[in-house]
Amino acid sequence: MAGRKVYLDNAATTYVSSEVLNEMLPCFNVLFGNPNSIHSFGREASSIVDRARDRIATAINAKDSNEIYFTSGGSEADNWAVKGLAHAYSFKGKHIITSSIEHHAVLDACSVLEKEGFDITYLPVDKYGLVNIAELLHAIRKDTILISIMSVNNEVGTIQNVKTIAKIAHENNILFHTDAVQALGAVKIDVQDMEIDALSISAHKIYGPKGCGALYLKNGLKIDNLIDGGSQERGKRGGTLNVPAIAGFGKAVEIAVRDLSVNQQKLKIIREYFLSKVRDNIDYIHINGHPQQKVQGTLSISFEMIEGESLLMLLDLDGVAVSTSSACTSNSLQPSHVLKAMGIEDEIAQGTVRFSFGKNTSKADVDYAVEVLINSVKKLRAISPITKAGRR
Repeated sequence: MAGRKVYLDNAATTYVSSEVLNEMLPCFNVLFGNPNSIHSFGREASSIVDRARDRIATAINAKDSNEIYFTSGGSEADNWAVKGLAHAYSFKGKHIITSSIEHHAVLDACSVLEKEGFDITYLPVDKYGLVNIAELLHAIRKDTILISIMSVNNEVGTIQNVKTIAKIAHENNILFHTDAVQALGAVKIDVQDMEIDALSISAHKIYGPKGCGALYLKNGLKIDNLIDGGSQERGKRGGTLNVPAIAGFGKAVEIAVRDLSVNQQKLKIIREYFLSKVRDNIDYIHINGHPQQKVQGTLSISFEMIEGESLLMLLDLDGVAVSTSSACTSNSLQPSHVLKAMGIEDEIAQGTVRFSFGKNTSKADVDYAVEVLINSVKKLRAISPITKAGRR
């Protein structure tokens, strides 16, 4: 039984911060009205939603708060953007370009569209997880209507050249969507400067509540509804709004932008401290992702002669929480599609663990986690059928 618990899976989800929780609490039992009701209780709730919408619009430099549509999370926002834009602009063509390392919310939405007759091009990436701009240019056709490329990869932390990709899209009269779920709070997002048409974000990655996200959609663009059934969100997304979560989301975004540079500097120090201790004590490791063009809080390490799931379980027994890939696919025993797309062989990919640090991760947490990691790796390699002699 573990005597200490260390959470190093912040890319999967974060705790709800006290500032955010304080913003949410009155919405449960004091300001509890339905924001679509026209009486005073409804108007109070509606003003809370409006404030959150304004906060998010300001944080990403949207022109208008009406460009923000609330959803149940990043996956819904991704699905809505990809399917909704594809359907709305199918009269212009049925070709979509995405990358092979997208979150499954985008990849699976594209798979559904393929069954409907859309043609999808899945761009390859280099060994660092970057989309090749030349490959993108080559893939563009006259009937291309949408390019969807994530801002930051959720497994290895590589930051894509979003501004360049968006500019290329617009030069060819193509819409551009980006999944920015892992980018929010990690890099500066300016939808006007970056020429983004549609953008997906989520609350629970930035110390906000689960079950709440948003889709930014540039004014003037058409999008088909994903959820029908009411006049909410200006008739574009049916369903009673989750006012407590939306209030928390607005506050979480405000804090994330306010503290961005301070948090990233803290995360960089912690990540480098962790990595230096790992490198000093464990051999036969590979660091995945771009060496410079990456967010500070995510670190993907492949351990040779080890199976990642076994390492995860040993770490968990001693109270250290990590993941082997995206939390959305962690039940799958298949090697990560991201690592495969980056050209990492299955045997190495299977031994990969993602460590993702939070703003409260301390050096004492790292010291304990590395100690447990060293012991766990030793145990697993001692019984591994793959010996050092079996490696290169």
